Amino acid sequence: MKKEQLFEAIGGAEEELLARSEKKRKKRNRWIGGGVLAACLCLAAAGVLWNKTEGGNGGGSIYAAAISQAAYPEMAPYPNEMDFIDEKTGEFDDEGFSAVYDKWREGKLAQLDQPEGYADNLISFTARTTQQFLSGADGQNRVYSPVNLYMALSMLAETTDGESREEILNLLGVNDMAALRTKASAIWNANYCRDGAVTSILANSLWLNQNLSYKQSTMDTLAKTYYASSFQGEMGSNSLNQELQNWLNEQTGGLLKEQASQIELEPETVLALASTIYFQAKWSSEFSESNTENGVFHGPDGDQNCDFMRQSSSGAYYWGEHFSAVPKRLEESGRMWLILPDDGVSAEDLLSDDEVMKLLSSGDEWTNRKNLMIHLSMPKFDVSSDLSLVEGLKTLGVQDVFDPEAADFSPMTEDADGIYVSQAKHAARVMVDEKGCTAAAYTVMAMAGGAMPPADEIDFVLDRPFLFVITSEAGTPLFIGLVNQPV
Repeated sequence: MKKEQLFEAIGGAEEELLARSEKKRKKRNRWIGGGVLAACLCLAAAGVLWNKTEGGNGGGSIYAAAISQAAYPEMAPYPNEMDFIDEKTGEFDDEGFSAVYDKWREGKLAQLDQPEGYADNLISFTARTTQQFLSGADGQNRVYSPVNLYMALSMLAETTDGESREEILNLLGVNDMAALRTKASAIWNANYCRDGAVTSILANSLWLNQNLSYKQSTMDTLAKTYYASSFQGEMGSNSLNQELQNWLNEQTGGLLKEQASQIELEPETVLALASTIYFQAKWSSEFSESNTENGVFHGPDGDQNCDFMRQSSSGAYYWGEHFSAVPKRLEESGRMWLILPDDGVSAEDLLSDDEVMKLLSSGDEWTNRKNLMIHLSMPKFDVSSDLSLVEGLKTLGVQDVFDPEAADFSPMTEDADGIYVSQAKHAARVMVDEKGCTAAAYTVMAMAGGAMPPADEIDFVLDRPFLFVITSEAGTPLFIGLVNQPV
């Protein structure tokens, strides 16, 4: 079979697969550390250690003892076409390439093939949390990873019980732990990729105070369902703080080094949950650097000069009552949605616009859609933000885990009295240039325009504040950002 025919055949199978995939006791005051997530979600953590292994998740350490370790899926590498060209004749080995490509695509489809309905309620969760955590930017950039927070909260639910757990399940949109375990495992697998073409790594870990007892069954569930490794060591030591920072930097490609350097664990910390996401992909059609020109971005605090990438191509143009949108496809992955508010509407206004989330869930089925020649002009940008999540999570109904009198961490330890989440922070960063996009986020939890276009072509110029959404191949919202200042 020729390479072009293979692409077409496999692509049809993938579309079909993706369609299915869419579908209170008084306590003493002690702290408990929590989840680290890539993409700008940080919940203050305690007692995090990590050592590099071939799989990329935690390993043994002189500072911590491994309790349980996650085993990451193995993926066939994406074939490099240059490896199949005969250096002497210049001929392309179709048969050899097709065999390797078949093996790669088979593994890719297996990762995407998750239980029907696993992504249900994920868009509603994204809508509620995005509005809560990105609003009030006051002219600054804000970035957030919905999938990162979802995984961190899922792990937090696994370690809690009673009303503490119920409040988390309500926010996550599931009825019980059995449903959550199925959903969280499916979300992790559908969005994990490490094949040389796309990097989408979701890493989780749990860190316990060396003096805290623990329940092995919970540790095993965290490893099997959430791919979380668990360790035990001395809290508050300089060594552990450095190991935590190293773990965050390793898992997020060093993109959040400044934010990670501020994460430290106190001696009072009893446990920490850490969850990260690191994503890197190329554009399906890269921008030519020769077309990049300096221009003016009209930000809320005044104009600023920045480099604008320019490209003209035929594609789909979408619009709602208050915005217009263009998706920029990523090679062997999802899309970056570029969403521009209409005149008189602010980018922040779109955070509470139901149509934006409906667009993300509908995609190509969106009614207000037209194929055009699109002259895209978008700024190169490097945006990041640090968010404190405590008050926002309380507003969203997750309250008991922050209250030492009400929090229930009995599934984690027999010594559950007084354990509560003391801090919850999120850090994220997204970088975009001519070749593609790179993004990372972590969450650490510590316990102690437009109308229909009139013609067949349109200028889509992002020279004022706009929203972007990076979705995976499975359609999951990985990162959402508000760009007020590209540089």
